[in-house]
Amino acid sequence: MAKAVLGIIGGSGVYDIEMDDARWEAVDSPWGTPSDELRIGEIGGLPVVFLPRHGRGHALSPSDIDYRANIDAMKRAGVTDLVSVSACGSFREELAPGTFVLVDQFIDRTFARPKSFFGKGCVAHVSMAYPVSPGLVDRVAAAAEAEQIPAHRGGTYLAMEGPQFSTLAESHLYRSWNCDVIGMTNMPEAKLAREAELCYATVAMVTDYDSWHPHHGEVDITSIIAVMKRNAENARRLVSRLARDMPHEHEPCPAGTDTALDYAILTAPDARDPALVAKLDAVAGRVLDREG
Repeated sequence: MAKAVLGIIGGSGVYDIEMDDARWEAVDSPWGTPSDELRIGEIGGLPVVFLPRHGRGHALSPSDIDYRANIDAMKRAGVTDLVSVSACGSFREELAPGTFVLVDQFIDRTFARPKSFFGKGCVAHVSMAYPVSPGLVDRVAAAAEAEQIPAHRGGTYLAMEGPQFSTLAESHLYRSWNCDVIGMTNMPEAKLAREAELCYATVAMVTDYDSWHPHHGEVDITSIIAVMKRNAENARRLVSRLARDMPHEHEPCPAGTDTALDYAILTAPDARDPALVAKLDAVAGRVLDREG
């Protein structure tokens, strides 16, 4: 079994995680520039790698984030299990602001972002039927319960492009699709994590009711920021507990994330673009090296 390395991508309001022996370290990626340096350290003896998704100081909008560079950098840093922490709006009365939703499905409505490491010269298709790792979600749920953080397991995350919030008509449409929460950052992040064979889990931290709620009106950024601050503190507690309780050996994913690329690459070895293959060294090296 491989050594477990916990990766955390922190969303709005979560720009740092307390660790032992922590350092900021730049990791170069052939896919572009990650959102920030990686903060690398330990919690309870477990290696932890943290990346602020929007950069320190929140310099990047959801559409400006280089998701491929972020996931590639995490893979290069040795991450085996990746937890995404992000702010979201709620489509359900019972999922009130302050609730953490452990998402298990996604609908991708983004349109301005590269969504795959693969393409012309090396084609691959990974399964996204079960986009999160249930074993990792088990660990996150247990950590939330131990810290008495309100958490709801299961739900569909609607990923919108942003940076504007939804119109009222859009909000009602997404509710009619039985979506549970809405955010701007977990796609294509979840797709890329699957291509990189990283076990992935999402903690969607509810800040508001989007614009559908008749008694809460349109999204109010001042109220969101107040809730976000409380959520960020709970997120730090959750991550600390998760790391302290996590086994130091990586547990194989019941949903097959660790082997997602086994049969995904369709391009014959002699037809592959050498330049693209070189960029895939971290993401797909396990399979490409085996195939020669």
